[in-house]
Amino acid sequence: MKVSIVTVSFNSAATIADTLRSVREQTHPDIEHIVVDGGSRDETLAVVHREGSHVARVLSEPDGGIYDAMNKGITLASGDMVGFLNADDMLASPRVVADMAAAAAGADVLYGDLVYVKKDRPTEVVRYWRSGAYARSRLRYGWMPPHPTLYVRLDLARWLGGLICSFELPQTMSSCCAA
Repeated sequence: MKVSIVTVSFNSAATIADTLRSVREQTHPDIEHIVVDGGSRDETLAVVHREGSHVARVLSEPDGGIYDAMNKGITLASGDMVGFLNADDMLASPRVVADMAAAAAGADVLYGDLVYVKKDRPTEVVRYWRSGAYARSRLRYGWMPPHPTLYVRLDLARWLGGLICSFELPQTMSSCCAA
C-alpha cells in the first residue's frame, strides 16, 4: 500500500526538520511525502531541501489557511491512503505508517492516539488523547479525530471534495442538527 503524507507548513524552519526526519525514518517501504508550504518567509524551504531528500513533492505558494493547504496536498497525492502531519509534529515511532497500512485493509478512514508533548522537551508528555472506538453519533457533539493521526483512502478524500476550509453557522440550528 502506498501512503501519501502531507505536511503543511508556514514559517516552520524551527520545527520542520524533526517532522521530515520522523517520516524519513519510517519502516514502511512505500511513502510519498508531500510538503505544501504557504509561502514561508523564513528558512523553511531551505530546511526542506537540506533535510528532505525523501520528499516527493514541494509546493510553496500562498494559501487560504491550513485546510486549503491540506486540500492542495490531497490534489498532489498519489497514494492509496493520505495522512496529514503538521510541520511541528512527529510520528511517534518508525513503525507508525507500517502499522497503519497493516490495519488499513478494507478501511476507509483510520485514526489513532495522539501524544501532546512539550515543544522544547519532546519526551515530556503534556496530554494523551486516546482514540477509542468510532461512533458516528459523537460527531454531532464536536468530536473529531485529530488530523495528525488521520489517514483516509485517497479516492474517498477526493470524492468528498477534500477537507472543509471554512464553516459558517447555519441560520437555524434545526437545519444542521436534525437527526
